[in-house]
Amino acid sequence: MHGLTLRGAMTAAVALLAAPLTAQDNGAPVPGLTAPPMTAQDLVTLPRLGAPAVNAAGTMAVYSVTLTDPDSLTRAPVHYLIDLTQPSAAPAALTLSLRASDLAFGADGHLYFLSGEHPDADAPQRTRLWRIAVARNSRVGAPQVVADTPDAAIAGFKLAPNGSAVALWGEVPRDCPTFGCADAAPRHLPGPGNGRLYDAKDGFVRHWDRWATPGIHNRIFTFPLKDGVAQGQGIPVDGTDSATGLTADTPTMPFGGGEELAFAPDGKTLYFTARKSGAAEPTSTNLDIYAADLTGAAPRLLTASNAATDTTPVPSPDGRYLAWLAMDRPTYEADRLSIRLLDLAAGTVRNLTEATDLSFGSLAWEADGRHLIATAQKVLDTPAFRIDTKTGKVTELNLMAGNEAHIANLVPLPGGRALFTRDSLGNPSELFLSDGMGQARPITDVATTRMGGLASIVTRRFSFAGAEGDTVWGQITRLADQNGPIPAILYIHGGPQGSFNDSWSTRWNPRVLASQGYAVISIDFHGSTGYGQAFTDAIGKDWGGKPLEDLQKGLDAALTLDTQIDGTRACAMGASYGGYMVNWIAGQWPDRFDCIVQHDGLFDMRSFYYATEELWFPRWDFGGSYTEERETYEKWNPVNHVDKWKTPMLVITGEQDFRVPYTQGLQSFTALQERGIPAQLLVFPTENHWVLGAKNSLQWHDTVFAWLDRWLKQDAPE
Repeated sequence: MHGLTLRGAMTAAVALLAAPLTAQDNGAPVPGLTAPPMTAQDLVTLPRLGAPAVNAAGTMAVYSVTLTDPDSLTRAPVHYLIDLTQPSAAPAALTLSLRASDLAFGADGHLYFLSGEHPDADAPQRTRLWRIAVARNSRVGAPQVVADTPDAAIAGFKLAPNGSAVALWGEVPRDCPTFGCADAAPRHLPGPGNGRLYDAKDGFVRHWDRWATPGIHNRIFTFPLKDGVAQGQGIPVDGTDSATGLTADTPTMPFGGGEELAFAPDGKTLYFTARKSGAAEPTSTNLDIYAADLTGAAPRLLTASNAATDTTPVPSPDGRYLAWLAMDRPTYEADRLSIRLLDLAAGTVRNLTEATDLSFGSLAWEADGRHLIATAQKVLDTPAFRIDTKTGKVTELNLMAGNEAHIANLVPLPGGRALFTRDSLGNPSELFLSDGMGQARPITDVATTRMGGLASIVTRRFSFAGAEGDTVWGQITRLADQNGPIPAILYIHGGPQGSFNDSWSTRWNPRVLASQGYAVISIDFHGSTGYGQAFTDAIGKDWGGKPLEDLQKGLDAALTLDTQIDGTRACAMGASYGGYMVNWIAGQWPDRFDCIVQHDGLFDMRSFYYATEELWFPRWDFGGSYTEERETYEKWNPVNHVDKWKTPMLVITGEQDFRVPYTQGLQSFTALQERGIPAQLLVFPTENHWVLGAKNSLQWHDTVFAWLDRWLKQDAPE
């Protein structure tokens, strides 16, 4: 490894977590500040908390923190154990001898994890599943190999609750009866050259940030466990016979993970989410839930009656019920997610939350099996809710006394307790423990103390009458002690069915932008989530209509509320749909802003339609294909209004972005060049729709901040 070695990371962990951030030179000082403002370097190197893993008794939890070396910007994880039975217990570092990921407790009390390292330096390099004994005092034993699969890489695993089996998944040819075949040859590489050959019946040619490999899928294989070691070559849950079984990706690509599969309590059945492969895949949102009996027989389809999304299966602790999240409308990826409950004995299914206008994003059973616990967006927050499985009654839990912000990774514990992470616009994730589903207390300090050494921000929520008189919400984030006048940034979220929410981000982060001396104004325009499904649906066929009106009225409302904000110095920023919107603003509101930052924005709706991969998305939002709804696509097409463009624009794109291909950015940059408008183009060869690399993130922020400073903090050049 380079930069932080694992041992070096472990040694330095305590000091790094406790030390205040060292602010970088931010250029001109911000009036009124006494504490250092947060910098891009701070954001990139801030420790990042992962999701917790809890043992079966609910007495111990482990969690990982990713540390970034401030000089090399390389990243390495460190791991901690915390005793959940002792209110004053401090986390203890776990000194694992291997670099580990995906930590999980087994029924045997051991800690299981994936690692690409091996104690034997001569061992072949590949990812293996390991286990290690862990004592409550954080002492660990020697690592033991649980599963070693030389013919396929292990991408993830899930343990049976009773310790009888383990499920492994990875990319395996569909006609391979075991977890990997040494002689497998990708059918899309026929040779003799290096050309990739695709057939129309294969479906996706490329997806998110990678070219497709027809015939090779994410597949799950189960293995019996004996004395902590996987036995045999694996049993495919999609069926041993590819002719009669299921051909699909499970977990689903590109973002599916362990939340999409679960063992029954007795370990004899595996429930999993799958997306069937085929020519219809780019136009379908039909995810289904299957049950496999671990014999190699074809799995049983449980959700045949629903052609929309079904996902996140969670069996009840007694094994009687299976709950999951489901949408109602096929081909709509932003439809409301309700909670379905299947009585496995009776075969009956109920929509528990049919009468509740909330879209749930996570799901778990309370330890006693009487209620479900779920999270959902609700007006800029993401609180937790308890759902009565008999009546369907939904009760909002007050885990943070009215200050939930963004609750995630919630694990119900025995005794009515709950472990979860919480983050906000002002602070990244920390781990919290709640007794009796009441007011929670923090049990980690991964970054809170460090953030406390920086200049404070204040976020003000506000509402106003937007398009069609509907109530629209927004937020103003600025430095608490800054003296005006303060230049304004209109921050426009992507999706478009999304929200900036009161939550932390490692990319588009309002706090780090506000710390440069700007007032960040974000508006949850029509189409945003957390305000009921009708509000989310309202953007359909209206991409440049009501949302633009909301942004215009929201900016005026924010300037009226905070008179220290200087509305005469303002820039607009957006990515994805937000990037579309700033391209639209450039032609529809050309005299309002001093500059624009456009990241992965849609520029030409016709060329976008024929180059993107998940075609269900534009087909739903615009009412059909480009051929079927040409007038709607062209009505809201930014390219049709470049004759009015005049605002200086920074264009950013990633060459591995297949959702909004980088040619959209090149086209907008060409339009700017042709018109002689000041512009810059930043292209990341290795990034997708997001900028994930530490060095690239730092470059992104440095470039954006320089562009904003150029137009807002001094007289703009002629």
